[in-house]
Amino acid sequence: MRNGQHRPTSARAGTSASPDPSERADGPVLFAFWGSDEPESEFRLGTREYDWHSHVRGQLFCIDRGLVRVRTARGAWLLPPHRAGWIPPGVDHKVSVSGALSGWGVMLRPDAGTGLPDEPCVMGVGEVLHALVRRAASWSGSEHLQPEQERLVAVLLDEIRLGPREPLGLPMPTERRLVTMANLLIEHPEDPRTLDELAAWAGLSARSARRHFVAQTGMSFIQWRQQARLATALERLANGESVAGVADALGYATPSNFIAMFRKAFGESPGRYFSRRGG
Repeated sequence: MRNGQHRPTSARAGTSASPDPSERADGPVLFAFWGSDEPESEFRLGTREYDWHSHVRGQLFCIDRGLVRVRTARGAWLLPPHRAGWIPPGVDHKVSVSGALSGWGVMLRPDAGTGLPDEPCVMGVGEVLHALVRRAASWSGSEHLQPEQERLVAVLLDEIRLGPREPLGLPMPTERRLVTMANLLIEHPEDPRTLDELAAWAGLSARSARRHFVAQTGMSFIQWRQQARLATALERLANGESVAGVADALGYATPSNFIAMFRKAFGESPGRYFSRRGG
């Protein structure tokens, strides 16, 4: 997620000659930086989309306001304010940024990922990790870290490994007809049809659809549909839509029904959720 750059095409990518730190397999264990929506920012935010790409280095990034959605072949992950998103080295992904004005990123050398998740995920950010990233960002341009800097990097990596994981993923099924069903509900979360009706529409028996959905996503169909609706809700709310408007767009009979669902998932109302996180 660096100024719209995608997969490197240069034969020198991943060497010290690469101009993009995210494509370097050599050099310091990490590069850290703060970003904004300014044109010169190397961690460009705002509201935009980055098409499918991957990086030589693993990436951890966090925003202070707005929402980020990361898509991979395995599913999608939501990144609300003050949550960190992790993308392992070499994983193809697509990124949508909504209303993000500031944030930070860390790019980790491929051999520094021992103990880090093999799949993209979202984790909570504590004060220690936030402070360590800010300190590391001040080393920008340094090709060799001092011993005291390396010790701080070791603590930063521990903070990432131990960071609490957030259940903000939306795993995708793999069977063709289930994918068709899932994509329909992502594009039209207000669709009121039951599993039986959607399975018949997709050419599956309800029993097979129910069994394969759990096997391929780890969620029941009802749980998956609610997670998909939460994903849409977070994105719309981050873009400034009203709770009533989001509730209507998702097919809820009343805003209070939507608020109850949101509170059950996140432990607080939409207004408090975003106000506490600067959204």
